[in-house]
Amino acid sequence: MAKKKRKGFLTAFSIIFILIFVLGIVSHFLPKAEFVTVDGVEEIVNGSGVVGATLSEILLSPILGFENAIDVCIFVLILGGFLAIVARTEALETGIKVLVKKLKGHELVLIPILMFIFSIGGTTYGMLEETVGFYALLSATMVMAGMDTIVASAVVLLGAGSGVLGSTINPFAVGAAVSALPEGVVVNQGLIIGIGVVLWLTTLIISILFVMAYARRVIKKKGSTFLSLRERKNMEEEYGDHANTDVTNVKLTGKQKITLCLFALTFVVMIIGFIPWEEFGINIFTRFTGWLTGSALGQWYFYEAALWFLIMSVIIGIVNRTGEKNFVDTFIDGADDMVGVILIIAIARGASVLMQVTYLDNYIIYNAAHLLENVPVIIFAPFNYIIHVLLSILVPSSSGLATLSAPIIGPLANQLGYSVEGTIMTLVAANGLVNLITPTCGAIMGGLALAKVEYATWFKFALKIVATIALVNIIILTIAMMIL
Repeated sequence: MAKKKRKGFLTAFSIIFILIFVLGIVSHFLPKAEFVTVDGVEEIVNGSGVVGATLSEILLSPILGFENAIDVCIFVLILGGFLAIVARTEALETGIKVLVKKLKGHELVLIPILMFIFSIGGTTYGMLEETVGFYALLSATMVMAGMDTIVASAVVLLGAGSGVLGSTINPFAVGAAVSALPEGVVVNQGLIIGIGVVLWLTTLIISILFVMAYARRVIKKKGSTFLSLRERKNMEEEYGDHANTDVTNVKLTGKQKITLCLFALTFVVMIIGFIPWEEFGINIFTRFTGWLTGSALGQWYFYEAALWFLIMSVIIGIVNRTGEKNFVDTFIDGADDMVGVILIIAIARGASVLMQVTYLDNYIIYNAAHLLENVPVIIFAPFNYIIHVLLSILVPSSSGLATLSAPIIGPLANQLGYSVEGTIMTLVAANGLVNLITPTCGAIMGGLALAKVEYATWFKFALKIVATIALVNIIILTIAMMIL
């Protein structure tokens, strides 16, 4: 019996635009904000209400998303050129074939290993947007190993996302939340790390079990069991050459081995550059590593990473004697392939831009805190989690949510005699959960676009996993709040 063709759902672009218009409309049905003048400057009365969005503000918010996400967009653009230069050498393709050859019959072992590695990046420095380039690389690997691009997407997103959800020393989540607490509200950093470790590992284990179970089904049925016909066609066009490839006699040349070493070095240095070493008392990198990019390792962000990838693209081109014209043409083609990804990332930021313009984010968090006043801890913990899940859909940035929410929810927990550490980790975990599935997260939408997986498909696939993680998170956080 022939399989019924699944109808295509709305594209990522349409989903985000609809959400932005809904937010704009909602802003007109909420109480109007009150303003006071302080030292000649007009300031909003926190939690008093919102400012109704004008049509121009609604229409302009996706455009302003480019300004808000310009650093990430530049990084992704240069990343595309870098990957194209590497792809031209066929080093990655050959290296993947060699890996599949060595793992013949044991391909599933890649899943827990890679997910654990990604999760370390997530829990230490919030590795999420930096993973975009890995979607294409792992898609080729998993397709060649007899799996599909959903497995590849899940390895990257659920792996890194598990770490971000259970952030231990992540400066963009835990660090931002703690620093946003007002004077007089003291936290025990050791307790935060302890709760983070439990959340990180339980979430990672749940994710690995679900992903491996799905991967086994794909291998057993010799094809994707979740992708639509259109997605499978797109996957085959992009990565089909890697499927059913004969790897019996494949070998790496000397130049390809050097290229793979340089490729690995590029990402290792990037990761080292993002980790805030000085916060851990490690100052070795600040003494001699700032001469190339202008910022020492440990102080990097997306501009420095973009420059580093550009430099390494040139070095790999020289090693492989690409030639100036071929190098430029290849790099431009690679950057061009990332335009769709960049559009999605920028437009996704538009929702956050509109939230700030209308003060909708401010209104939600103040009224949410009011609802949690004088409730027992067994209700406070799960409801605080649910409230921050809803808020994170609109404010996916971990540092943005922490800066917005921690100054309000932290003192409230302290006043009620509840654990501030547990409250901070509730905020972080809820935000991390949402960033496994929300369409307002540019990293998700951009990565899925590279993997040729539609958002609706990912949502359907991940929903059960996310629901399970949420339930376990709530149990852990409620227990932590009750005993601390």
